[in-house]
Amino acid sequence: MNSQRSFIGFIVAGAIALLIIAIAGFYWFFAKSPANLIASTSQPGAAIFVSKLSPAMVSLLTNPDRLQALDREEELSKLKTSLFAKSGIDYKQDVQPWLGNEITLAIATLDIDRDSENGQQPGYLLALATKQPEKSREFVELLFSKRALASATLAVEQYKGVKLISDNQPKEDLLAGAVVGEGFVLFANDPKVLRDAINNVQAPDLNLTSSPEYQKATKELPKGGLAVAFLNLPVVAKWQGLELPEQLYNSQIISLALNPKGLLAETTFLTSSEILSPSSPLSKPVGALQYVPASAGLAISGSNLSNLGNSDLAKLWSQATATIYGSGEDVVSRLAKPLVDVQKRWGINLPEDIFSWVQGEYAVALLPEKEQTNPHWIFVVEKSEGVEQGVARLDAIASSNGLSINTLTIDKQDKQKISAWTELTTATKKSDVKEGASFTIETKVRGLHTALGNYEIFTSDLETMDEILTNKDNSLIDNPNFKDSIAAIPLPNQGYIYLDWTKSQNLLERQVPILKLAEVLGKPFFDNLRSLTVSSYGTDTRSLKGGVFFKLNNS
Repeated sequence: MNSQRSFIGFIVAGAIALLIIAIAGFYWFFAKSPANLIASTSQPGAAIFVSKLSPAMVSLLTNPDRLQALDREEELSKLKTSLFAKSGIDYKQDVQPWLGNEITLAIATLDIDRDSENGQQPGYLLALATKQPEKSREFVELLFSKRALASATLAVEQYKGVKLISDNQPKEDLLAGAVVGEGFVLFANDPKVLRDAINNVQAPDLNLTSSPEYQKATKELPKGGLAVAFLNLPVVAKWQGLELPEQLYNSQIISLALNPKGLLAETTFLTSSEILSPSSPLSKPVGALQYVPASAGLAISGSNLSNLGNSDLAKLWSQATATIYGSGEDVVSRLAKPLVDVQKRWGINLPEDIFSWVQGEYAVALLPEKEQTNPHWIFVVEKSEGVEQGVARLDAIASSNGLSINTLTIDKQDKQKISAWTELTTATKKSDVKEGASFTIETKVRGLHTALGNYEIFTSDLETMDEILTNKDNSLIDNPNFKDSIAAIPLPNQGYIYLDWTKSQNLLERQVPILKLAEVLGKPFFDNLRSLTVSSYGTDTRSLKGGVFFKLNNS
């Protein structure tokens, strides 16, 4: 078997793996040497080689050797070994001396020969910044000479002043390379991809930097971002073979930056249409969180659910899930299974029967337990116009489903009146079966609600309601980990989605099986992940901006 055959595959996989390792370990490096790991630029210079029709480009904007200090499990060293072992290349001797501060990987084209009849063959472009052009030229010559020794026939051509070298390996393992100017070494899986990249430089209206969408997106990048990705959303949908019913957002840019407490990934979705936020921005965390126990694994908080279904945030969710899964309904049913189960069991419509009357603050939380498949749930809503009628409507729905509505108190909480939706069931005593049927009547609680302060609180069970009433001083809003996480999110914002990874991992893996694969690929990251917090913010009417803060262990 030819030892050179899969070099481009290793290169592409390696570029992606470098980004995964960087995400997993940036915090560890930051804790040791915050001043040394700063990107020299917030924008990838290799964008001039990438077509404006490219669906995706991702860049690491620092030298990977500067990440060596975070290599606690030697992932980076193992990656370098796997990348170059089969090529006969010594990384330290042949690559390290010239490798600069950028590695960019792009899907240059959806189909190299643009012939749909022979299948779709994406073109990949890898750009490596060089600080010593002569040494990088020596590397390219060395690499292809070793491939020639391994039975590859080389082809050399001059194209617009640039020397292109390629081999005649089978199509899926073909490699082409070139050093362009004084700044970059390019590799691709076809010489045509390299020729197109050179054309993009010499005809600037063809490259990504000339795209109005890209120009608007890069203005949203924060200073000091260490990794950045740009997605052309309509082309991404085309790549997936999807026809979206509604295409509101045209592009997305993502950046990764350091924070003393972890990592902040900011993203901006851009559109040419006028958009409105689903609710007024909040200048502080909602008070409803004071009734969410610190043991919550997932908490969602904000204000005004009445217009959520028609909001641009909902349209974004529909577009994103359709792009990823091909069906928005499919992913919703996976991620929100507890809510879907409640809808089915009670025969309710969440937007009509609940969201429509929630105009003030709200908080929704799940409390996972290892022994249970379905987590306990909490719903807290601020009292406002329509809440009383909304609660009465839920009581009526419960009654129509055969549930009884009873008032009760919990021990130690004898002054707190609680309304319970209960169901009477019968059970047979096994010891009496031979002598004739003997039954006992059991009362099962299907849900509860009570008024506390200026809020109406709903829970799935008595234990959860008791925890809320008993541990008022141990709420999520006072949890140090939650405080650290939301401190990284700019104010004002639209609220938070907070996920405690250590408490919710098992639940999420059951609902989203593909997550286990992601955990394998990003093992260092998931091993250190403590929690993540999502929020949307910004006031631009032509974009939707948000961030995800990853808090890591020991941060």
